[in-house]
Amino acid sequence: MHPISNYIMSEAKGTTSTTQFDVFAKVTKYDHEQIMLCQDNNTGLKAIIAIHNTVLGPGLGGTRMWNYKTEEEAINDALRLSRGMTYKAAISGLNLGGAKAVIIGDPATQKSEALMRKFGRFVENLGGKYITAEDVGTTTKDMEYISMETEHVVGLPEILGGGGDPSPVTAYGVYMGMKASAKAAFGSDSLAGKKIAVQGTGKVGLHLIELVSKEGAIVFATDIFDSGLKIAADKYKATIVKPEEIFSLDVDIFAPCALGAILNTENINTLKCKVVSGAANNQLLEETTHGDMIKAKGIYYAPDFLINAGGLINVYSEYTGYIKERAFSQTENIYNTVLDIYKKSEADNINTQLAAIHLAEKRINDHMLLKSTY
Repeated sequence: MHPISNYIMSEAKGTTSTTQFDVFAKVTKYDHEQIMLCQDNNTGLKAIIAIHNTVLGPGLGGTRMWNYKTEEEAINDALRLSRGMTYKAAISGLNLGGAKAVIIGDPATQKSEALMRKFGRFVENLGGKYITAEDVGTTTKDMEYISMETEHVVGLPEILGGGGDPSPVTAYGVYMGMKASAKAAFGSDSLAGKKIAVQGTGKVGLHLIELVSKEGAIVFATDIFDSGLKIAADKYKATIVKPEEIFSLDVDIFAPCALGAILNTENINTLKCKVVSGAANNQLLEETTHGDMIKAKGIYYAPDFLINAGGLINVYSEYTGYIKERAFSQTENIYNTVLDIYKKSEADNINTQLAAIHLAEKRINDHMLLKSTY
């Protein structure tokens, strides 16, 4: 595969590159409305904004900064994540569409005020079609820089009237989804004594570990970074395991809370858990193939875009007038929706990921029909 830049250079020279068809094939596959490439020599900014669907409202989704190996990897991430945001907003009953941005680079060494403000200008150029927020590799401080260039940003510090870090609300939604999954799998939603493997001890992962630990769960944790692991072990008495061991642990619940596409044929075959319920986006490498594999194994899989919607609910609350209690209350509804999805999966004989997608798409399609009658 050629990188995106080769495609752009080929177009500029008036030639045809195979990458042209590759890029548009990917955009067509997920039915995206728009993709925007952002570049600035002075700040070193290289970013991609993917807008998937704006039927229900403006596309809202965080800006992720990650040291992607290739430009193709970055665009794939933006496309998959933005599509997930569409479904997340729809299934949560929010009047929002789905979008996502990724910045290519190491957030520890390449991020600057100038870079974030330049990115904010690109957001502004979209005229409100995209609303950004924080994500992996970005912070509320970064959102403050972006807000200097555009009003189309949420996740601002509380001192500026924002909701602050949304990760506690995200973790609470995952916790609610996990409890609902436990109810379906074990007959009780109590997590006391349950063995839970948490992959990823970032902000959301640590908040989730705190919640399940307070309920008496036995936690195993892993990460490629040591800082979160130390907190998990010292503060919450989690047992630390190597990254390659996390999938095959003999546990009740597996909680993926790192990056996506980690549930593939090889990893699913090693799972010994009864529930998969975590915060990571796009956990299934292939929604049908691997969703069906999980269902065939008798594992209760809580669709990621449903149970990790707490962060979106939180920033949407900020967008409409922030009230923390309202954000947590709406996030609590994830519990009942997860149970509904398990029932739909069983009734329609489809995996839970597809059941959740069908429910989200129904709301979008119903809204399109409603608009057509105006």
